[in-house]
Amino acid sequence: MRKEKISYIFVGLALLACLCVSCNKKRKDGRTDTYSSGVISFASDESFSPIIEEEREIFEMMYNQAKVNPIYTNESDAINMLLKGKVCLAITARDFKENERQNLRDRRFNPRSNAIAYDALALIVNNQNNDTCISVKDIANILSGKATKWSDIYPNSKHGDIVVVFDNMKSSTVHFAEDSILGGKPITSPNVYATKKTADVIDYVEKTPNAIGIIGSNWLNDKRDSTNLTFKKNIRVMSVSRIDDATPANSWKPYQYYMYNGNYPLTRTIWALLNDPLRGLPWGFSNFISSPKGQMIIFNAGLLPVQGNITIRDVNVTSD
Repeated sequence: MRKEKISYIFVGLALLACLCVSCNKKRKDGRTDTYSSGVISFASDESFSPIIEEEREIFEMMYNQAKVNPIYTNESDAINMLLKGKVCLAITARDFKENERQNLRDRRFNPRSNAIAYDALALIVNNQNNDTCISVKDIANILSGKATKWSDIYPNSKHGDIVVVFDNMKSSTVHFAEDSILGGKPITSPNVYATKKTADVIDYVEKTPNAIGIIGSNWLNDKRDSTNLTFKKNIRVMSVSRIDDATPANSWKPYQYYMYNGNYPLTRTIWALLNDPLRGLPWGFSNFISSPKGQMIIFNAGLLPVQGNITIRDVNVTSD
């Protein structure tokens, strides 16, 4: 009996030692967060900052012991920060590439990715520009340098050279344009420029009659409109067509419904990329965005949620 007691004591001490080692390891890693408490930083493509700010605000109100600090940067740098272990969560417009996923697995990590929303690439022009129907082929010709003047697309246009403005040359909008519009080829037009952030793109287009800005549609919604059927009043949003000859009848704006039914051709997926072995606060925030409340925030912001039922209603419009 005495030997059994001694044996249990040794087992207990061994377990206690293992727990102490585990706790010390966590302290060395600097992680004190849990699923719903603590402080962490995460990276996000800057073009998603409006919707991420709304999600973050509500999350921190619900979990007042949690603080999630966004690092808004370009998509390439956000993913590199995740791969290097500087953050455990990145919000991007693409999933892990297979070599990135395998690299993490080779280092004994278990990366995960969750689709959290559908966004659209929106084309904006100055209020003085009335040419607002454009085809995907026209956009490709502009980005590849085959069309350099507005008259190359619209023969009667007097706006001169086409100037295209992106938020950042390493952003998700540029990657989408190269991958989905140019078929994997780089942008080669001499008239393509980049600012530092999306707000600068909108500001430039407001002041430049011959410019096209390419931004995420989550920047467009007028906060005064609860129906998400209007866009910011100080710019025009172009309608985009899959058909080479774009007309008002076959072109669509990035409204939620046209993203939902597939009419709008420049729709993309927003992803939450995770590499968090502790399944702490990065997991908690990511799962909140995917929850019914988080998805409703996405819907109210004018984007298309991945989860949840969407009801389509016919609306009768009358004019005075």
